[in-house]
Amino acid sequence: MKLLEGKNVIITGASRGIGKGIAEVFAKHGANIAFTYRSSDEKAKALEDELSANGCKAKGYKSDASDFDAAQQLSKDVMDDFGSIDVLVNNAGITKDGLLMRMSEEDFDSVMSINMKSVFNMTKAVLRPMLKARAGSIINMSSVVGVKGNAGQANYSASKAAINGFTKSTALELGSRNIRCNSIAPGFIETEMTEALVEETVKEWREQIPLKRGGTADDIANTTLFLASDMSAYVTGQVINVCGGMLT
Repeated sequence: MKLLEGKNVIITGASRGIGKGIAEVFAKHGANIAFTYRSSDEKAKALEDELSANGCKAKGYKSDASDFDAAQQLSKDVMDDFGSIDVLVNNAGITKDGLLMRMSEEDFDSVMSINMKSVFNMTKAVLRPMLKARAGSIINMSSVVGVKGNAGQANYSASKAAINGFTKSTALELGSRNIRCNSIAPGFIETEMTEALVEETVKEWREQIPLKRGGTADDIANTTLFLASDMSAYVTGQVINVCGGMLT
């Protein structure tokens, strides 16, 4: 059973890690996928080919979601190419960790801009087609540190907490138009970004998690799939922690 058969989806920051995992799972479930990337054209083309092999339509767009005008143009381009926008996954994000005493204004502003303002920009950009269709699902990628905070990540935690507040307000505004908005708060997810960490540190983190393992991109992708599909038709305004029990 393909849960997203024929649905048109935008995924920001899908060229690697969690975003790539979401795109792969969505493609297997019949979604047509428009994804954004910022760096390698070669990697984007390879992902297009990989996703298309599932029989769906896939196209990469070199676009910066933190730029308001670029987000508006992206929405227009996707509408021209795909005909509708049924699901938006706001996944693009960065970290610039450091203790508050040493954190520069640029470190704070850039994280807030890419992590939070991009969610505002992209949500604004897809509103018109979703309102016209009187249907849609918006899924924002948050983090457990947006729920509980974390030393050395004041900027990142603030951006993710802001996403949660934005998600709830958006859900309240758009619910009457059958547009749902939820956020996912991943815990410690093992991707290529975490491969650079010292193995001993990773082992310590795993031991602190009740399920005794780090999460995978598929763990997040499957939760995103649920929220994108009609299986979650009565779920909106929620922050879903996908953390192996870390926040329990």
